[in-house]
Amino acid sequence: MRYNPKISVIGAGNVGIRYTYSVIIRGLARHIVLVDVNKKRAEGEAMDLSHGAPYYNPVQIEAGEYPAIENSDLVVITAGRNQNPGESRLDLIKDNTRIYAGIIPKCVQYAPTAKYLVVSNPVDVLSYVTYKLSGKPASEVIGAGTVLDSARFRFLLGSHCGLDPRNVHAYILGEHGDSEFPVWSNAMIGGMPIREYCNICAHNSECQTEEILDDIFNEARDAAHQIISRKGETSYGIGLALARITSAILNDENTILPVSTLINDFLGVSSVYLSLPALINKGGVKQVIKPNLSTKEREQFQNSAVTIRKVLDAIHFN
Repeated sequence: MRYNPKISVIGAGNVGIRYTYSVIIRGLARHIVLVDVNKKRAEGEAMDLSHGAPYYNPVQIEAGEYPAIENSDLVVITAGRNQNPGESRLDLIKDNTRIYAGIIPKCVQYAPTAKYLVVSNPVDVLSYVTYKLSGKPASEVIGAGTVLDSARFRFLLGSHCGLDPRNVHAYILGEHGDSEFPVWSNAMIGGMPIREYCNICAHNSECQTEEILDDIFNEARDAAHQIISRKGETSYGIGLALARITSAILNDENTILPVSTLINDFLGVSSVYLSLPALINKGGVKQVIKPNLSTKEREQFQNSAVTIRKVLDAIHFN
């Protein structure tokens, strides 16, 4: 990457701006372009963010049209219709596919060499749509996937155990949605499998382990619904999660994150985007990690694939 990395954010709504703010605070870019159908809002956001310039590392922030995204290193697509209370992510598909059909050709026209980070929901479907519409290598089209879901999972596990969540190593994989699943078979705390750690946990005498673990996963899976029912949207958590993915790309970190990526020949699954641990660097997805899953987890992964494939077939993306 260049010393002065450029990021273009397509969609200046709550998620796009929370992400932009996170990127600015972390000093990940030197040039950020905000593109939105509501240009006045994008201009206002760029002005507001720019006025904090004395308090963060130098970065040019501007609102622009698609030609302004030229020479971007990363294009982050957050545009789309919002998820309404009680609505699943998959309910959004028709409207957001139509929106993406207008966005992606313009991104390819003006930023053909950029890596694309897809955020809008349903993210696994729209990541595949972006891959097909863009004609880019799958390694350069990355979905936000279950990076946020896994962060929620780690936070809740850490809270229950009284631990720093950075010491909890556990993934939620599959669909970013209702068919996602926890990988208990590979979850670790302090170098120990999580169920072994439960035996020495200070809270062991206070809980029924399996019941509590199930409750923690369910809370992580359903967190977006709970937040949306209270405040109408989710944006801070995903903004931070996206900044983490951005850092892995722009800083060439070789970091493993559970992003949504093209699956080829894993457990009989191919030609869908789903979350698996993936090695991320300046080239995008360098390697997809294929973990050794339990029998139940394999079935859950295959179920996620069936769920996404049915939607892709319905909208004629094969």
